[in-house]
Amino acid sequence: MTIREAAKALNAEAIQDEFEDTPLEGAYTSDLLSDVMANAKEGGALITIQAHKNTVAVATLVNVSVIFICNNRPIPDDMTESAREEGIAVYRTRESQYTVSGKLYAMLHQEA
Repeated sequence: MTIREAAKALNAEAIQDEFEDTPLEGAYTSDLLSDVMANAKEGGALITIQAHKNTVAVATLVNVSVIFICNNRPIPDDMTESAREEGIAVYRTRESQYTVSGKLYAMLHQEA
């Protein structure tokens, strides 16, 4: 499943959509950025409510492909611009991290 396919299935709103649409290799859910640095996997999705520029910096460090911002959080322009510069997709959803994590888990494991 590619990033765009997952975002469509999650009914997520595209915030930053200038990226390479690669297959998702998994996902990690956390709001603690040091935890993301230690545990997120390359090529995966980050599911969080942390809508700020530092989230993009951490995603870049671990080569996360897409950030799903949950709970319909507002996303500042500097986060969007930073994600565009780094080629990281950013989507927003009204759903919680719990719901998005469960749905994405089910979708990714359905293909396995």
